Formats: sequence, C-alpha cells, structure tokens
Amino acid sequence: MNHPYTRLCGVAAMLLAPLAQAQTKILLDQPIDWQVCQRNSQECAEIKVTGSAPADAALVEAKAELSSVLRGKPSDWTIIAQGAQIKDGKFAGSIKLPTGGWYALQVRFRKSAADPALLAEASVAHVGVGDIFVVAGQSNSSNHGGEKQKTATGLVAAFDGNHWQLANDPQPGASGDQGSFQPPFGDAIALKFREPVGIVACGIGATSVREWLPKGTTFPNPPTLEGRVRQLPSGEWESKGEAFDMLTERMKQLGPKGFRAVLWHQGESDAGQPDPKRTLIGKPYRVFLEQLIRESRKAIGWDAPWFVALVSSHGGDVVPEMRDAQKSLCTDGIAIEGPDSDALKGDLREGVHFSGKGLREHGKAWADKVAPWLESRSGKAKD
Repeated sequence: MNHPYTRLCGVAAMLLAPLAQAQTKILLDQPIDWQVCQRNSQECAEIKVTGSAPADAALVEAKAELSSVLRGKPSDWTIIAQGAQIKDGKFAGSIKLPTGGWYALQVRFRKSAADPALLAEASVAHVGVGDIFVVAGQSNSSNHGGEKQKTATGLVAAFDGNHWQLANDPQPGASGDQGSFQPPFGDAIALKFREPVGIVACGIGATSVREWLPKGTTFPNPPTLEGRVRQLPSGEWESKGEAFDMLTERMKQLGPKGFRAVLWHQGESDAGQPDPKRTLIGKPYRVFLEQLIRESRKAIGWDAPWFVALVSSHGGDVVPEMRDAQKSLCTDGIAIEGPDSDALKGDLREGVHFSGKGLREHGKAWADKVAPWLESRSGKAKD
C-alpha cells in the first residue's frame, strides 16, 4: 500500500502539470524584438508569425497591444494558424496590423477552439508597422561621422541582416564605428508620420560606384581602393560584385516591396581623386550608377525607388560634372533627387565627414526630401 505522503505527491503533480505546461515558453522565429514591417498602401502590414509549437497544439492565436501612445490599433485574440499550418513542431501564420506601434505581440497555443486550456505562450515586446529605408553608398552613408547619434524618439530601429535593435550609432551592418545621419533622419520621419521607422544600413566607407556594380562589370580604370575589384589579363578592371551582392541580399531579406526606398549617398570617392585616371565623373559615373539601380531592381524583382543625393565635395569645392550626372538620373525619372549635402559646410564638417551638428543637419536634409515624397504617396502625414 502506498504511503499517504506518496499519494499526496502524486495528486499534486497531476494538478500542477497543466500549469507547468501552460507556463512553457515557445521560441518565435518571426517577428523578432524591435522589428519594423513596411506599411502598404492600405496603411497596414501582414506580420509573419512563425516558430515552434507544443506537440499537441492544433490552434495558434495572437493579439497585439499598443505599448506606446503612438498611432495604431490593438487587436483581440485572432486565430493565426491551425491544422496543416502546424506541423512537426513548427507553425506559420500571420496577423494584420495597422500602421503604428510599438505593438506588444502575444501568441498562445491550444488544442482546439473548444478547449480553453493554455498549452504554451510566447511574446515579442516591440513590433512596428511603418517605413523602412535602405541606406547605401560610402562613408557619409555609414558610421564615419564625428559624433555618435541616438534615436531621441525610441521609434527608430536598425536591421543588420540578422537581428533588429534600436538604431543608436554605430549603425549595424555598415562600416565605421562612429556617427551617422540615420537616427536624426529616422526621428524626423517617425514624428512626422507617427510611426516606427526601420533603417537597413549598408554603406561602406571610401567606396567608388564601381565597387558596387554586379560581378563581372568591366571598366577601363580602377577606383582608388582596389580590394573589391580586380584586373583582367586584357588590362581592364572588373567588379568582384561583393558590395552588390550584400546590398541586394539585404533587400531580399525584407521581402517583395518590403522597404520604402533606397537612400544613396556616394560620390566623394569618384570625384577629384589625386590620380585623375581613377576619377569617375560626368557621363561615365551616370552610366554606372544607372546600371547599379537597374540591376539591383532586377535582382530583387521589383522597382524599388532610389533617392540619389547631390554629393561631390571632400569638404571644399564641388565638382559640377558629378552633380550634373546625379541630377540627370533624377531628371530622367530613374531616381529621386535627395539632399544637396555639398551645401553642408563650415562647422558642419570635419573634412569630408560631418561633425555631430552636421550629422543632425544631414538627417534633417534627408527628411526634408523624403517626407514630402511620402506624403504624396500616402497622404497620411500627421501634425
């Protein structure tokens, strides 16, 4: 005969088993904390929710609560996966959320709609629906400014190809370890449109447009730095395609129409080099930048908008032939004109790079170009 204490322990274990099971934490693969999803023309986004599931789960539900007073609308519990959407301990579903955030996303697992028992649960503290911008080019598009910047609103997040985080400098995924224009730019857009903003920083310091071209693209003369190009037996040079592949892969990770626009800031390394054979301005620059834009669109499968800044200065004189080439892409409808960063001078500069004050002015200049374009497309700007 079992001892009374043994029987009591058995009963207690039976009673506590469902509670322990309900407290099981399930790993979510998507979304991840601080992730921003691109809003569509209907002012919402379909948020993919995937991860592991308990063995006996046949129903997955999710709901979103607003963790801030920003624009957005919470949702009630919604079935996001059931039946064949749950297989081999994995599930895949989605929940539609309107522009706004940060949302706190909760996910729960049950055996069926008729069974209220909770098998497990999971959550993500910060998920946003807003606008995402891919930033590429050379040092003034990356982390080479004089003073590290932070997001003042807490509404700007950065993606490095693997994870999301608040977009405090240095921006993950770009070269350098100092400051960038992205936090003040993101803050300005976030405040204007009352939405989270995503930054995907891909800039590489000192790069020529030639280094960003697809693998195998040839040209007669090399850029100043030759690490991303190689010389052919014919004497010509060609791009290794490393920067192009990195850029387009990061774009693809965001999905079809998964970001709003590319912000391109580059030109200093092609204008006014000490060796004139390595300089690339005027029509040749225009031809290669147009190729980059068109080939990147082809690689990702959709016509992503590109903003092209007017930039040619190392902090001194401008190079009109470079600026004319950049403007011509915008005049011909291939790109959209970005800010005139050559106009940022004096204490806004530390040589070719921007000071802390200059980075904030640079971010404002980008927002002044991008915000009206966003308004014309969405008509959803808020006071």
